Amino acid sequence: MTSPAERVRIEPRRSAATALSRIRTGLEDIRSNAADLDRRGAFPEADVLELARIGALQAFGADEATALELMEALRLVGRANLSLGRIFEGHVNGAGLVRWYGTSGQTAALADDLAAGALFGVWNTEPAPGVKIRRQGHGWVLQGSKSYATGAGYVQRALITAETSHGERQLVLVDGARPERADPSAWAVRGMRATCSGTYDLTDMPVEDGQLIGAPGDYLREPRFSAGAWRFTAVQLGGIEHILILLRDHLSIGELDPIRAARFGAVLAEVRSAYLWVREAAVQAEAENAGEDAVAMVLMARGVVERAGLAVMEAATRTVGTKAFFADHPLDQACRDLGLYLRQPVPDQALDRAARAFVARDAWRDDPLW
Repeated sequence: MTSPAERVRIEPRRSAATALSRIRTGLEDIRSNAADLDRRGAFPEADVLELARIGALQAFGADEATALELMEALRLVGRANLSLGRIFEGHVNGAGLVRWYGTSGQTAALADDLAAGALFGVWNTEPAPGVKIRRQGHGWVLQGSKSYATGAGYVQRALITAETSHGERQLVLVDGARPERADPSAWAVRGMRATCSGTYDLTDMPVEDGQLIGAPGDYLREPRFSAGAWRFTAVQLGGIEHILILLRDHLSIGELDPIRAARFGAVLAEVRSAYLWVREAAVQAEAENAGEDAVAMVLMARGVVERAGLAVMEAATRTVGTKAFFADHPLDQACRDLGLYLRQPVPDQALDRAARAFVARDAWRDDPLW
């Protein structure tokens, strides 16, 4: 990717609303690149650089956007290209972890990196025996690798988790843009191909004290860990809306029969419901006093979004028929990407936790929204 020095510097404080407006303007250009990127399994370098140029990486990586501005940005990028949306959400999450748990020096370095348009990411998943961090001389050294590492070989600032000698999980900020450590062939999937989520070898990578972010255990600290899942539901919602738009475009050609009209109306209601759940989840999760109620709201929103996604894919492919499964039909990629992205970790466990939380404490009894 282009070096940070070659990127345009945009001040985050004044750019959140502007960046969101520019995202809306650039949706069609992003969408026009999606099929080629999917076909080649290529990382969307040009689109990421465009997000930096318009100030989106800066504005939404910094703590300047409102919850609803961030939701709209994630949703719209996801609607244009789910793979890019996943990369963008990882950037927001990675920058947030540094802001929340970093020292003053680390947050100052974050501001410089964001101003230069650096791309952040978060890599947690790993093959056995996992990534370890051990003392070596005056610093540290890593052993092991990360799997499903979104943007492996492209993400300049990757937040990874590593197990300490005491068995705790420590956040470490590493260079994720070293192609010799990345293995893209490990990402042999049908959907979300452009995320290039291969493995990344961290073996013998030296680490300085300044690269350790926060204290051991901070990554899993609640409510941020579970409540933060609202961000990927916003991206998924964008992918769902894209399929709904494709279905609507198909139905707008020719005469609309009652059966297909009713089918469209049913999934339209599900998608709109998912939007309202994600919107409320974003507001609650990003509130300063966010707690257990916000976690329950987000976990329930995950289930609502998943059901809406499954329903809209079924409705679209049932309505369009065999053509929807041809490689050159836009529904083929849209459904492959969404089908994979909906398999975020433990969806059944998330719904179970949410249901138990609402049964244990009927938080809506005094909530005017309910």
